[in-house]
Amino acid sequence: MRETTAQKDGVDMRAAVLQDIRDIRVLDIPEPKPLAEDELIIRVKAVGVCGSDLHSYLEGGTTGPTQVRPFVLGHEFSGVLTPDSARKAGFSADALVAVDPSIPCGRCEWCHRGHTNLCPNVKFLGYAPHNGAMAEFVCVPRSAVHLVPDSIDPAGAAILETLGVAIHAMDLARPRLLESVAVLGCGPVGLLLVQLARLAGSGKIIAIDPVEQRTALACDLGADVACRSYAEVGDATEGRGVDLVIEATDSSHGFEHAARCARIGGRVVLVGIPENNQYVLSGAESRRKGLSIKFSRRMPEVYPRAIALAQGGQVKLAPLATHRFSLDQTPAAFEQQVARRDGIIKAIICP
Repeated sequence: MRETTAQKDGVDMRAAVLQDIRDIRVLDIPEPKPLAEDELIIRVKAVGVCGSDLHSYLEGGTTGPTQVRPFVLGHEFSGVLTPDSARKAGFSADALVAVDPSIPCGRCEWCHRGHTNLCPNVKFLGYAPHNGAMAEFVCVPRSAVHLVPDSIDPAGAAILETLGVAIHAMDLARPRLLESVAVLGCGPVGLLLVQLARLAGSGKIIAIDPVEQRTALACDLGADVACRSYAEVGDATEGRGVDLVIEATDSSHGFEHAARCARIGGRVVLVGIPENNQYVLSGAESRRKGLSIKFSRRMPEVYPRAIALAQGGQVKLAPLATHRFSLDQTPAAFEQQVARRDGIIKAIICP
């Protein structure tokens, strides 16, 4: 990968390549070519900057500080098929599609059990060493492509992946009618979890985030109470704690704070990826409360539900797409989202 435009083999395209920690460069690289009969080429319309992208940017990956092997970022994306790919797939040439970036092997025990999101052989677009969609074009298998209705724009279609993560977390949480729920962390996933909790018939929903604008938006989207810290949950529940806590932060203290929010015998679902791949947790709090803990990773087959929820208006995606950037502005988009400047919730890259 290099910054000059002369490629001897094939045609070039522009792409945002993570070269090293906090070093994204927009380079000229060869356009992708289908290597299998079922692969399609998509012209990318919108890519969301995800929390896991930020972990790659700041740490090299989601498993703690590691050396970067250059790759193209971006796994939340939408686009249109090239004319040849549209004909191959039987779609109209201008049809908007969303793409599930997780491509499980389909052969292992865990895939056969339905846990495709836990496949140890998964190919995940936009996570090293697999190139993602912060580029003009991307190549994907036909099975990963989902048609998007006209009521959803390209930015919303990109956020369907984020909604899928929230749906899977909610499936694990199994909220009961009128029970109290705390959503810890009101970034994009947390804001979607608030909406899903309200849709599921939850009772009091408490949104927790140190950024006031985020909790204000959470209340607009269905939360009943805004807290700047987990320590305020006690006052909001008269010292009881909540029945269910869904943690969606990037903090190593997220697990500990979630345990502090939960009632005795409560439930905690951990969705966020902690910084430096480490949780800080004192054992007594969780043990003495007898908490039930679940970890949520990515999502299995949930795109049809995500599309239906967005199309029907039960979940709002537009409020999350607060800032848009060109492909050449990708480094600035990452820096702004890391710093959480100017009220940013999610940056959308538009190649």
